[in-house]
Amino acid sequence: MYSIASGFLAGPVQRGDDRPTGRRTEMRKRALADVARRGRDVMLCLLLLCSTLPLLLIVALLIKLDSPGPVLYRQERVGLQGRRFHLWKLRSMRTDAETSGPVWAARHDPRVTRIGAFIRAHRIDELPQLVNVLRGEMSLVGPRPERPVFVEQLTEVIPGFVQRTCVLPGLTGWAQVNCPYGASVEDARVKFVHDLYYIRQRSLRLDWYILLRTVGVVLRRIGAR
Repeated sequence: MYSIASGFLAGPVQRGDDRPTGRRTEMRKRALADVARRGRDVMLCLLLLCSTLPLLLIVALLIKLDSPGPVLYRQERVGLQGRRFHLWKLRSMRTDAETSGPVWAARHDPRVTRIGAFIRAHRIDELPQLVNVLRGEMSLVGPRPERPVFVEQLTEVIPGFVQRTCVLPGLTGWAQVNCPYGASVEDARVKFVHDLYYIRQRSLRLDWYILLRTVGVVLRRIGAR
């Protein structure tokens, strides 16, 4: 089942009518959907930032009291069409977490601080990425942006992996709500199939469904590490 699905989805992403009129109609629909998607992202981000500001201030204080280092940290990620940007997070690990180089997070990762374990379990560490969404570097829904070093590694072993960057990366997505946190090439391969499904079926209705599913994932603390 998996090999059939991955073989089907790993082909070129093509949608719509190939005729000139069909292509123009499809382009207009996509443009309108992108405008609506951007308006939704800005509106929801502003609402979430305003409503969670007191929580963010409390968590920032706890992070400072719990371990030495900055409250926020930024990390380079690969975005739309391969463009790189800096993703923001609340710091959940020790400042010496990657002295030996980038590695995937593991279950019960010893590098995670006490407060870090809490904010990761409740996805609070992701909230600063709302700023990335407001800046247009991310959308609320899309494939998870990967770090450049992992993109290079995964591109070598997963055919077509670069197709993930044909849409804006997302704070949540089809892969994120259907798969546990990935910590291996095989996990990345499974999530890649889901990402391509989302790209092929991408619509505002699917986006809203994913956002609603995300609420359940956060409340039930599914897949957090």
